[in-house]
Amino acid sequence: MFIIIGAIVVTVGVIVGFLMAGGNLIVLLQISEFVTIGGAAIGSLLISAPLETIKQIIAAIPKAIKGNHVSKKDYMDLLKSFYELFLVAQRDGLLAIEKHIENPKESDVLSRNEKFIKNEVALTFLCDTLKVMLSGGVPPHEVESLMDTEIETYEMEQKPIPHLIAKTGDALPGLGIVAAVLGIIVTMGSINDGAEAVGKHVAAALVGTFLGVLLSYGFVNPLATNIEHQIEGNVRYLETIKAAVVAYAKGNPPIVAVEIARRTIYSDARPTFSELENFLRGKE
Repeated sequence: MFIIIGAIVVTVGVIVGFLMAGGNLIVLLQISEFVTIGGAAIGSLLISAPLETIKQIIAAIPKAIKGNHVSKKDYMDLLKSFYELFLVAQRDGLLAIEKHIENPKESDVLSRNEKFIKNEVALTFLCDTLKVMLSGGVPPHEVESLMDTEIETYEMEQKPIPHLIAKTGDALPGLGIVAAVLGIIVTMGSINDGAEAVGKHVAAALVGTFLGVLLSYGFVNPLATNIEHQIEGNVRYLETIKAAVVAYAKGNPPIVAVEIARRTIYSDARPTFSELENFLRGKE
């Protein structure tokens, strides 16, 4: 949502400033410049990335626009799910949670956490790890190493997405210059048509440079930064899951395991000890 608001603010700010300076909006509607810059940007992206990464980029942009911030309530729901799951394991034995991790969407513990259930990466991350623990004979430090490996793999897999978007954004000013140079070539071809015609062609050429710089610093690079922040948030979410599972694997009681996990959450979304304790007890 904030991406849309930000894009509107950028667009309105530029247009209003242009109008205040006495500009004519019609001059900015140079379709040929849009086609040149847009086509070159898309083409360069296709050259620089494999098909699978292109698909990831296409999928990441709508998610970024929609927003995927993990709130304090989301973390509290997550910790409560772990607390209840670990209580089952403590009361009935570790094998008692098998039905919950084999069919998490039908689990009366995990299914109540809609945010977690819809997060396929986090869901698989938890369930696969618990299945390894159920197989027996896996020491806690090996469980931790296993989870660290998966988190690292996730980071490496996601890293090219904002990187390539940012690289495309960095290329846009240069592509704007390409469009401007083409406009100047057209201008030189019509130099005998009079000053008015030359002025129109020069204006169109300068719009190419303007568009390249605006798209780069006003839209594409900020979008890449937003996606990067979302990936970092997803990694922190996985780190919280890891902390809870590893803490319980080391023999800590459920309440201590979720407290250890709570302290991995960034301060803007971290519930206090009292908030979490009351939430676990049903005192919201």
